[in-house]
Amino acid sequence: MTRLYLIRHGETDWNVEGRWQGQANVPLNARGRAQAARLAQALKDVPFDAVYSSDLARARETAEALARLKGLPVHEDPRLREIHQGEWQGMLVTEIQARYAERFERRKSDPLRVAPPGGETVAKVRERVVRALEEILAKHPGGTVAVVSHGFALAVALAHFRHRPIEEVWGMIPENGEWQVLDVEPEMNGEKQR
Repeated sequence: MTRLYLIRHGETDWNVEGRWQGQANVPLNARGRAQAARLAQALKDVPFDAVYSSDLARARETAEALARLKGLPVHEDPRLREIHQGEWQGMLVTEIQARYAERFERRKSDPLRVAPPGGETVAKVRERVVRALEEILAKHPGGTVAVVSHGFALAVALAHFRHRPIEEVWGMIPENGEWQVLDVEPEMNGEKQR
């Protein structure tokens, strides 16, 4: 069994404002840096074998707080990035609903296939995040690994590995600076047992 600590980055100013960050490279704010330091302290006794992170600043900075304390490098992987929100990045949900009403409703009803203009679908996020995590699991069989990423990306991973319907993903998004522990069994008889 491999144990993954799926960690959401600390808070940013855009989180506070309610702006959709997507893959915009927004840094942590002061509260986010404090959250990163607190989570590093809370996890200081966990015997991590490795620390992985999205390459976006808010995730990387959160991962660095933990990695520094553990004396480990941070392995960056762009596949752990947040969902790309395309033209909606940096906007408030009210602005999106006003300017893209029809597309917003279509996406709500079919998120696996409908993306924001210039963005990506939920199916695409699930594909890249799960592929990255499966590679991490293969590199660390029986290990304990920290993975620092983003709210929606982590929720998609949790839904996949816990065999939950993708429609439940919206209720699985962790808060800033929080983590979930996911125990994954090794492959058995050609299929993954989780």
